[in-house]
Amino acid sequence: MQEILSLNELLKQYTQGNLPKKDFEGRIFTGILENRRRFHLFNWSRDTCVDFLCWLYPRMSRAIDTYQDIGASFEAYIVSLVYWSAREYRSRQAAHDLTEHAFWEAHAQDMNPCDNEPVYLEPLSVIKPVSNPRQTLILLLKTYFFLSEDQISRIAPAIGVEETELQRLINELRRRRLERDEELRGLNERIQCQYFRYIVFKKKLESALEGSVHYERIKGQLERARIRYNRMRKRLAAMSHCATNREVAEVLGIPKGTVDSSLYAIKRKYQIREYAKPASANA
Repeated sequence: MQEILSLNELLKQYTQGNLPKKDFEGRIFTGILENRRRFHLFNWSRDTCVDFLCWLYPRMSRAIDTYQDIGASFEAYIVSLVYWSAREYRSRQAAHDLTEHAFWEAHAQDMNPCDNEPVYLEPLSVIKPVSNPRQTLILLLKTYFFLSEDQISRIAPAIGVEETELQRLINELRRRRLERDEELRGLNERIQCQYFRYIVFKKKLESALEGSVHYERIKGQLERARIRYNRMRKRLAAMSHCATNREVAEVLGIPKGTVDSSLYAIKRKYQIREYAKPASANA
């Protein structure tokens, strides 16, 4: 380690006009960089210290201009400034690292571009006419989100509906869906923000002293953030990609009760068929 520079002597040269301010500041920063322990920068790497000094420069420049000799030497003044500034810098860096970690963890799932893609059924070369076209049409409109354009063209003849008419019905449901997407996007953004807050509180709790007032306060904030996050996720899960029964009824121009009963009949038929499979297999 180099010999500690006399900051008082440097100040004397600066005030006498023998040392330009830029050179004066540079000599001070060199002294801090080469004598880090003297300025309480223990275990700081050279690169970290350089980053800190870049951050400190505006404050140091103002401190030089406002220094007045009121009992404390200039060197003690600078040592104190560096010490308290280093504590603030460490605190800001810790908060920045915590924020960055929480941000990336909260947005990690969004980085998969395939998460929100609908899963389409396997394409069929031939679709035979169905026994109950009306029920099938209602079911198709209910699950239109999972239909590809190719499937629409193949299904239309099987249910006795013109392809253009089926496409028109589905387009109307998609238009209505766009109006609901704004609400979905807003809820997704709020969920991301809430998850971000949850991670921040969790990390803060890990670094807090257990049993302290600060620990209990962070613990309460973490629990409230967790409860709110889970509630928002449940609300999002309830907002299905499928069309609502009321939307299907309005598009077809039929009562909602007709849609309800048709879907119930399909569900009931499927349940009976699944229930009968083991019996026929045993027979």
